[in-house]
Amino acid sequence: MCSAKSTALAFTGVLLGCLEMIFSANTAPDTPVIDQAYSKLSNSITVEWRAVPGANNYMLTAQDGDSFVETIVKNSPGTVTGLKPATLYRITVRSINSGGKSQPSPFRKVKTVLAAPILSVHSPSCDSIAVSWKAVHMAAGFSVSLMRSDGLGRKLKQNTTNTSLIFTNLDPGTLYTIRAYAWNANGMPGDDFTYNQSTSPNAPVDVKVAFNSGALRAVVSWMPSEGALTYSVTVSSGLLKLRCNTSSASCMVPSLQCSSEYYVSVTAYNDAGSSEPTDAVSLKTTPCCPSDFRAVFMSSDTVRVTWAPVRGADLYETRAASRSGVLLCRDTATACTLSALQCSTPYNITVFSFSEARGTNTSCAPQYVATAPCSPEIKNVSKEGLSAISVQWQPNNEEATYVVTARGEAGLWHCTSTRNSCTLMDLPCGSAFSVSAIARSPAGQSLPSYSIPLETAPCCPNDLILTQVTQSVTNISWSVGRGAQTYITILESPKGLAKCHTLQTYCLLGCITCGTNYTVSLRAITETGLTSSCTYQGYFSSACCPSGVKLYRLGNNGIRVFWQASDETINYNANLHGSKGNFSCTPSSGLSHCDITKIPCGDVYTVVVAPVTDKGAKLTFCPKKIYSVTCSGSSVGMVIYRGRSNAKHM
Repeated sequence: MCSAKSTALAFTGVLLGCLEMIFSANTAPDTPVIDQAYSKLSNSITVEWRAVPGANNYMLTAQDGDSFVETIVKNSPGTVTGLKPATLYRITVRSINSGGKSQPSPFRKVKTVLAAPILSVHSPSCDSIAVSWKAVHMAAGFSVSLMRSDGLGRKLKQNTTNTSLIFTNLDPGTLYTIRAYAWNANGMPGDDFTYNQSTSPNAPVDVKVAFNSGALRAVVSWMPSEGALTYSVTVSSGLLKLRCNTSSASCMVPSLQCSSEYYVSVTAYNDAGSSEPTDAVSLKTTPCCPSDFRAVFMSSDTVRVTWAPVRGADLYETRAASRSGVLLCRDTATACTLSALQCSTPYNITVFSFSEARGTNTSCAPQYVATAPCSPEIKNVSKEGLSAISVQWQPNNEEATYVVTARGEAGLWHCTSTRNSCTLMDLPCGSAFSVSAIARSPAGQSLPSYSIPLETAPCCPNDLILTQVTQSVTNISWSVGRGAQTYITILESPKGLAKCHTLQTYCLLGCITCGTNYTVSLRAITETGLTSSCTYQGYFSSACCPSGVKLYRLGNNGIRVFWQASDETINYNANLHGSKGNFSCTPSSGLSHCDITKIPCGDVYTVVVAPVTDKGAKLTFCPKKIYSVTCSGSSVGMVIYRGRSNAKHM
């Protein structure tokens, strides 16, 4: 009985647990409780609450009178956006699952922070920035800070209840970052607004004027102003005003007149406005500079300068200035030759006119002239490949292009580089060259460098022929390799090496092993020792001649030729030559004898047994033996060995 009661109670517990699970899966979750709600941005409120068991999502609601905004979030914290600034909202949270929504949580009242003030900014002077803005709803005051955008200097900050203020004692022509926000009656700050504004530039300083009397124009230059983007130059004389606008620190003003007085001022501009104009600089033009000024190079170190005559000029001075010094030429003529100039050097060449009555013109504009590049000096010539030569030199010029030329009987080869080396490609083998280099620039071309002799490696012979003369001697011949004086031929195999060094284009190589595969190489060598290594197709020496060649009588009119084969895989051919005819036989592969039937008797035969090559040809250097074949009636009688033959091979 006790056991049955326990079982019933356990079943009842399981049933209740299942009913509880089914009930909780189909009912809404509990109502959440808000821990805190706050606003950091004027268009949103952030809410934090404790998680509710069984909740999948949460609904945040922000209500302002009859209007409300809802947002579904996954978990805490959550943020409601799209709200109005400085507005009081009732905030509630509901938990959600598949069973539905919970009741709304107890509400919290939260006011969104103030909107950011919208700034209007400008720079009334080079050291000040004025900031203004419209009133912000519910704002009790404003905070505006200013700091250099590059992070240098200190941060300036002002609090005010007005809607405008001015920052002074700023750096001219400098970009500043302005940040402003409003706060409410409780001191709570609202959204901030950031704006970048430059101060207007300071007036340029160190204004200089150079008058080019030959071209009747003035070049005005100055020290750049910090933060300036453009400049305007004003040149005035009476009612005449000439202007020049530029983004650089100099400007050319044309259409001026000799013997006149002008007043020159410069104004700097940027996005913030303009500076005050500089104090006027007086420009007086005493005589005009020579016109039609021309400089023509006669050579890399000599230039001839010519110009048109100037009325009233008694004497002219030509001045060529460089970093290393000044060259002067004085003459009453309208031409001057400047010599002993340095190569690859920029010169400022100026022609001044002198007059006893009118004084001296010292404002003539110089003309920039660069001499031709210096001759390069070749430092090294090295081989990079079979047909490539690298040439290195001392790069003794700026912005020059170097051209290397290899000149020889085979023709001309060039390579070009702006650095200190280049590679001559596709040079023919076995050729002699003279290598030199020149430098080129917009100023002209240098004199050539000293030449360096160059010899390329000899050419490999195109044709190489190997012919086996005897069983152990092979003749090797080849075509001429251009540029080669001597040759070294090598036949090499695991069984040994044959080598020959010769002045000729042929060579006999002894100690050759018959039936052996050799690698074939040749080295072509010039008289100065340059070597080209040449490889060719391998060479397989002919099979060895058989030994023990004998003749035996075979029947009435037949002869059997017998020998001892050097290799069972070699095919042989037996040949009998006599006055009554020639006879031959070839056995099947692997046999060392063959039969000749119906051979005439009563004749002397020269017998040769030789291997047959893969081309079907027979070797001609195998030894010959002489046999007499007598007659017995009309049939073959005795076969008698007569010895070896010293006659020429068949």
